[in-house]
Amino acid sequence: MHTPAKRKVTNATSPGISKRPKIAVPEYHLTPSRRDDTGEVVWPAPRAQIDLARARILECANSNKPTLILPDKDADGLSSGSILYHTLTTLGLSSDLISVHFPPKGSNIHDDTARAFVSSISPSYIFVLDQGSRRSRALASSLHKALVIDHHFAEEGGFPENSEFVTAHDCAPVATSSLLTYHLCLPLAQTLQDKISWLAALGTHGDLGTALKWDPPLPDMTAAFKQFTKKALNEAVSLINAPRRTAAYNVWDAWDALLSAPGPVSILQNRKLQEASMEVRKETKRWTRSPPKFSADSTIAVVTISSEAQVHPVIATRWSGHLKSDKLEIVMCANEGYLQGMVNFSCRVAKHARAREGEGKVDIIKTLESIAARSPDLRQRLGESFARGHKEASGGIVGIEEWKELKELMGVGVNGKKKGETASEGRNPKDGIENKKATQKNTLSNYFGKQPKIQSKSPQSRDTTHPDVIRKDLSEST
Repeated sequence: MHTPAKRKVTNATSPGISKRPKIAVPEYHLTPSRRDDTGEVVWPAPRAQIDLARARILECANSNKPTLILPDKDADGLSSGSILYHTLTTLGLSSDLISVHFPPKGSNIHDDTARAFVSSISPSYIFVLDQGSRRSRALASSLHKALVIDHHFAEEGGFPENSEFVTAHDCAPVATSSLLTYHLCLPLAQTLQDKISWLAALGTHGDLGTALKWDPPLPDMTAAFKQFTKKALNEAVSLINAPRRTAAYNVWDAWDALLSAPGPVSILQNRKLQEASMEVRKETKRWTRSPPKFSADSTIAVVTISSEAQVHPVIATRWSGHLKSDKLEIVMCANEGYLQGMVNFSCRVAKHARAREGEGKVDIIKTLESIAARSPDLRQRLGESFARGHKEASGGIVGIEEWKELKELMGVGVNGKKKGETASEGRNPKDGIENKKATQKNTLSNYFGKQPKIQSKSPQSRDTTHPDVIRKDLSEST
C-alpha cells in the first residue's frame, strides 16, 4: 500500500498581514557603565558615597543610640531594610534601639505627619531606604544624622535637608536599593552572606523582573540560587508585595515575615501573605480588562480604574507588554478609587519602545513634565508627588481636577479632532460622552498587531507583577 508523503505545513497568515519583528530589549546587565578617570567601572554608586555610607552604618552600630529605619513597602524596599537591620544588630546595635516606621496609605516620609512622628521619637540615626529621592525639609526637627540609600532619579540636591546619601541612579546598570544595601553591608559583616544574599536577590527580582541575568557587574549569586531556587524566590516576591497592595494596606505583615524568614520557603507558607495575595489577584482580575484610551498623538495609552487596592502598577505593566504600536511610548493606569479625592497613576514604557536608545529613548518623567508645562500654572497645582520614580517607570498622586486637565492636555480619547478644536470640544458637557463627530480614529484594535483573533483581548493574567526594566511605585502610590 502506497503511503502518501506528508506535506509540509505552511504559515497560513493572510498575505496582507506582515509579521511584526520581535522587539529585542537589551539585557539589563549589558547597559554601558560609567567609568572614572582611571577607566574603572563606577558601580553600584560613586566610591565616595559608598565609603561615607559604610562609615555611617558602622558609626550607628557602635553608637548605642536610638535608630530609625524607613524602608519602602515593596519587595525591594523591605529587603533593603531587612539587610540593614540584620547588619546593625550583627555589628552590635541592640534591636531594642531600632525602630521601623511605615507612613499610612497615601502618605510618604516627607509629609508633615511623618515628620512629626519621626521628631516625636527623636532618633539619633535615620536610614531612608528606597523611598524615592526628593528635595525636602529635614526628616525630623530633632538633632539627627540621616542617610538616604536609593536608586531613583534625583535632581541636583534632590534629598532632604541635612541628610547624606548614596544613590545608584547615575551608575548603570542601575542597582536596586536592596542590591546597593547588600553591597554596602556585606564587607562590614561577612558572616551575614547567607542571611542577606537571598534578600538582595529577592528585592532585585522585585524591581528588575525574574528573568534578570546575574552577570557582571551584578554580584555572583550562584550560592544563593543553589540554596534557594529562583522559583521560590520569585514566588516570594509576589507574596511580599501583596499586603501593601491590599485595601487594608497592612505592610507590617510583609515586614515581619521577611525580617524573621530564614529563606523564601517560610514566606511561601505564610497564611497572611497568601490571603493578601489572593485579594490582590481577584482585584487585578476585576480591572485588568479595562480598555485603554489613547492620546491625540497616539503615544500614550490611559487605562482608568477605580479600586481601593493598589493594582494600578500591575495593570499598567500588563498593558505595556500587550499593546503593539510603533507610535505608542507610554502606558498609564489611573486609579480614581485608591485615595478619596485623588488620582493615583502608574506609567510604564510600552514594550515596543523599550529598545530605543539615544534621543529616541523614552523618558516618562520628562514627558509628563512637558505635558504639564503646556498649562501656565498646572505644574504647580499638580504638587510634589507628580512624575516621581524612574524615567522608565514613573507615576504620581494628583487631585481629580488636575488629573482632568492633564488628560485634556494629552487629548485622551479625542483623536482625530478637527484643526483648531481643543481636546475638550466635541463632547457632551452634561454626561462627558463624546459625540460622534469626535469619535476616536485611534482605536484599541490598532494596537494588537492587526490580527483579528487578538483584537479584543486584554492582557494575559501573568503571575509576575514586574516588568523587564527597573521600576518603582513611588512609595507605592504610583
